[in-house]
Amino acid sequence: MIQLQNYINGKMCPPAGGTYIDNVNPATGEVYAHIPDSGIDDVNNAVLAAQAAFDKWSNMAAKKRSDILLRIASLIEQNLQQLAEAESLDNGKPVWLAKQIDIPRAASNFHFYATGILHFASEAHAIEGTAINYTLRQPIGVVGCISPWNLPLYLFTWKIAPALAAGNCVVAKPSEITPYTAFLLSELCIEAGLPAGVLNIVHGTGPNVGAAIAAHPNIPVISFTGGTKTGAEISRVAAPMFKKLSLELGGKNPNIIFADCNLTHAIETSVKSSFSNQGEICLCGSRIFIERSIYDKFKNAFVEKIKQLKTGDPNDENNFLGAIVSKMHYEKILSYIDLAKQEGGTILCGGNAIHPEGRCANGYFIVPTVIEGLAYNCRTNTEEIFGPVVTLIPFDTEEEAIMQANSTVYGLAAILWTDNLQRAHRVATKLHSGIVWINCWLLRDLRTPFGGVKNSGIGREGGFEALKFFTEEKNVCIKF
Repeated sequence: MIQLQNYINGKMCPPAGGTYIDNVNPATGEVYAHIPDSGIDDVNNAVLAAQAAFDKWSNMAAKKRSDILLRIASLIEQNLQQLAEAESLDNGKPVWLAKQIDIPRAASNFHFYATGILHFASEAHAIEGTAINYTLRQPIGVVGCISPWNLPLYLFTWKIAPALAAGNCVVAKPSEITPYTAFLLSELCIEAGLPAGVLNIVHGTGPNVGAAIAAHPNIPVISFTGGTKTGAEISRVAAPMFKKLSLELGGKNPNIIFADCNLTHAIETSVKSSFSNQGEICLCGSRIFIERSIYDKFKNAFVEKIKQLKTGDPNDENNFLGAIVSKMHYEKILSYIDLAKQEGGTILCGGNAIHPEGRCANGYFIVPTVIEGLAYNCRTNTEEIFGPVVTLIPFDTEEEAIMQANSTVYGLAAILWTDNLQRAHRVATKLHSGIVWINCWLLRDLRTPFGGVKNSGIGREGGFEALKFFTEEKNVCIKF
């Protein structure tokens, strides 16, 4: 039985209250680890450690900070296999997927910001013959980072790396559902020589740890990725305290297929954009809108490919889908499949849980599910399911496709398939979305801003946008 520890002031330590939470392997349904059930005392200790480390870290030469972060990136790469297996054990995703996507991206996050901070610049504005203004961007202090369970190390480092690179110290909370790789990162930070108190990782639940971070008077900055309801609660608490907030929240992303697209490419990519990581990616296209003239052709080819996808043991490289992350989420997804039937939907494939033979017989597995015949504005098509469930919806005109795509409270990402360049630009500008992929999906450049509109959040992550968020701007005016 693995027993995880908090990482506070450069050391691994037990929770102040001495209690632990069971951590379940979703592929087997068995408890394999215990994680700290931390609380406000642990958060207070982490904040004190971060405050004590801030002056030295923030005043350290950017090149020296960069070198330490690069060592962390290198250690993540060196421990690829161990971290990928831990991610799969914790999250249920296939090991091959964690090796290809999650762990390499975590290393890239540290590498990108370790080098990016060396090129971070500010502006100067001359008032002719009178004065010059220049902008300082300075680290703020102690940053609170709260990350989700779907891409655990990937998104954990996506927040931590720019905050540290900018000279802040961090109090971070990984999801209590998937804490293992954050624990292993603690060990790598010690090995890399990260100074004590610069990064502090406190394990525990949202009500106990996340709420304490959001409400702490000495944490002026909060970066959160997770559900929209939780984001609203964090905003309710933090906004009156005038904290700086970045909230990356839910999504119900449209995938729009026009008849003039490369249909083969659209189908192949739509399989991935629908069901990668068991559909547990905030960027997945869960509503597929298909121009009516090609609806049957797309549907038949798409469903045939989905039927060929294998679901099962995450250790088997032949399986495209692994386990759903938890029993609670597994039951939620199944309840939405039942709801779709009640709303008049027809299950074209999937729609059920499975119990693989062997060690995974008691795991949480749902086969990829495709549904048609639902109104574009029904609950199934407007509420976030966050699982291996997609719906197919025909449309007749460009205007109808845009209207239906924009018909949810979310606006994180959209996918658009067309070979008409004018249409591509025209539709992209009209979609209520922070990200639009045209003839591709999940093609990410870390230099670009990332975030959504409407109930999908506020603020932008990625590139220099993140470094700006984790710094405070100060204008200095010098008269000649």
